[in-house]
Amino acid sequence: MELKVSSLADRPEMLERVVEMADTWPEFVVQDPVGSAHYGRIPHELPEYVLFAEDERGEVVAHAYSVPFALAAEGRGRLPVRGWDEVLVWAFTDLRRGARPDTVGAVSVVIAPHAQGLGLSARMLSAMRDNARAHGFGEVVAPVRPNAKHLEPHTPIEEYARRVRPDGLPHDPWLRVHARAGATIDSIAPASMTVAGSLEQWRRWTGLPFDTAGDVEVPGALVPVRCEPERDYAVYVEPNVWMRHPL
Repeated sequence: MELKVSSLADRPEMLERVVEMADTWPEFVVQDPVGSAHYGRIPHELPEYVLFAEDERGEVVAHAYSVPFALAAEGRGRLPVRGWDEVLVWAFTDLRRGARPDTVGAVSVVIAPHAQGLGLSARMLSAMRDNARAHGFGEVVAPVRPNAKHLEPHTPIEEYARRVRPDGLPHDPWLRVHARAGATIDSIAPASMTVAGSLEQWRRWTGLPFDTAGDVEVPGALVPVRCEPERDYAVYVEPNVWMRHPL
């Protein structure tokens, strides 16, 4: 597929088409309150870190979001256990305070449903790395959501992340794409994203009954969702895998 990759900073007229591109995220994933508060700000406040790809017909078929932040700032220094959520908070805190960023955090690579399976994820990841390098950064860090982990929700993330194929590459396809691009696993972010809601909300998001106490397996969830019927809530705490990309 012939692709043209641009940034929103260079082509602001594409904003609506980029943010409205179809995706395949499970409904519950987009209910994370940190993501709800900050993700939509990226195209407007950090457009130079939003890349998008157009096919031969000019249709937007993929986009990649990232954010700059100060990893070396006081009180930080290491990749956070709250992963994806924390990177968004740090990035917009730094932006508000005018802090000088030293690292780029990968936030998402999204492929339109009809264009999946064509290798676009690797191409957008490469473009994200190039974009960070062009802005003077020496590293991209990624709180990676292993895209086959949902098939093994009860497998500990530490065990899953370290599983490799005979060729030494990660077992998980998305971890493998990052590894092929030059990234290495740094650590686990055990609480990278947290989604809490009433049982009625979870029923609406998933179509499941959520009427039994304990762990509930939800399609698309990397770990089970904890259900507490007596308290009328359920909580999903998603682990991610921190990978570091030297540039």
